[in-house]
Amino acid sequence: MAKLSPLGALFTAQFLSAFVDNMILFVALAIIKRDAYPGYYLPFVQTTFFAAYVLLSPWVGRFADRTPKARVLIIGNIIKAAGVAMLLAALDPALSYAVVGVGAVVYSPAKYGILPFLTRGEDKLLRANSGLESFTILAILAGSVAGGIVSDYSVTVGLFACIALYGTSIAMNLFIPNDPGDRSIGYRRAVSEFFRDTAALLANRQSHYSLVGTGSFWMASAVLRMIIFAWVPLTLGITSGTAISMIIAVTGVGIAVGAAVTPLLVSIRTYRRTVWYGFAMGLGVLAFLFVGTLPLAVAGLLLVGTLGGIYIVPMNACLQQVGHRSVGAGKTIAIQNFFENMMMFAGVGAYTLAAKAGVATAASLAATGVVLLAMVAYLFAYSRRC
Repeated sequence: MAKLSPLGALFTAQFLSAFVDNMILFVALAIIKRDAYPGYYLPFVQTTFFAAYVLLSPWVGRFADRTPKARVLIIGNIIKAAGVAMLLAALDPALSYAVVGVGAVVYSPAKYGILPFLTRGEDKLLRANSGLESFTILAILAGSVAGGIVSDYSVTVGLFACIALYGTSIAMNLFIPNDPGDRSIGYRRAVSEFFRDTAALLANRQSHYSLVGTGSFWMASAVLRMIIFAWVPLTLGITSGTAISMIIAVTGVGIAVGAAVTPLLVSIRTYRRTVWYGFAMGLGVLAFLFVGTLPLAVAGLLLVGTLGGIYIVPMNACLQQVGHRSVGAGKTIAIQNFFENMMMFAGVGAYTLAAKAGVATAASLAATGVVLLAMVAYLFAYSRRC
């Protein structure tokens, strides 16, 4: 254990933390079914998670840049564990998952913001991003499957396992060296400076492209995930939580594959190539309107995930590079989180309203694909104008 490298410790801690983040969603689904909440309640629970990012982004980036980032990772996991404890205490799933979201928004700027401190040079930063993204997506995959299995077995066991795994992630963070932080950063002008920093990043062509691109990816991914929860029982006749979690996890496999091969296909300097993978991902989402069998569904999710992984990794690296040299790494990731979660909040919120109003799942699926294609088309036009 003592020989574990700082980057290896970060990857392991991130895997465990993201594993539990996704495991909780399936346990929450089991609680919603068990306690007979309305059908639209799961996407509503997901929106409370995103809301934490939208509301707290002006402060958490400054906190991550002011405080040693390894310490920030520990604090974030402690807050997440508190949200799980609230579920154990039988509090409302939406409120409990919102607390998990608070922990996640505290945690996120540090996990990406520490990469420039742990690496040297563009190529190593890109590889580190690829590695972190791969571990995160593998955690989404494994956590989704584990959440489906354990929630079918015992909700209580699942919640205790979540707390134990968050504790293990905290232990791994102890092997990550502390960056010095910047104690001169304060919070009095957090909101005004947050929007000033946002304007600065939007004025830069690389970070503008990256903010819109990563936001479009995560919005489409979040809505697609919620749609699949409803689409699988309707189209494939599968209702088992374990089976649904494994089907959804296929997307994670694809994103991990895409993230792993990205350094072979796209670099920070050639980041504009990602637009073609974004177009292909959008068309892949629309193709699900014509899918009616399990093998096609699995193949389609794998393809969409792979294209998405290649689409997003170079943009993450571009954004960190620009942010590290300008407004600060932690503040940059907080702004990225704000964009991504604002768009996920809007997308999943719209889907929640559509589901509550009885809009057909196919219509929501088509709208998701069209919106993604429209945003990628904007990136295409923007990149040609720059």
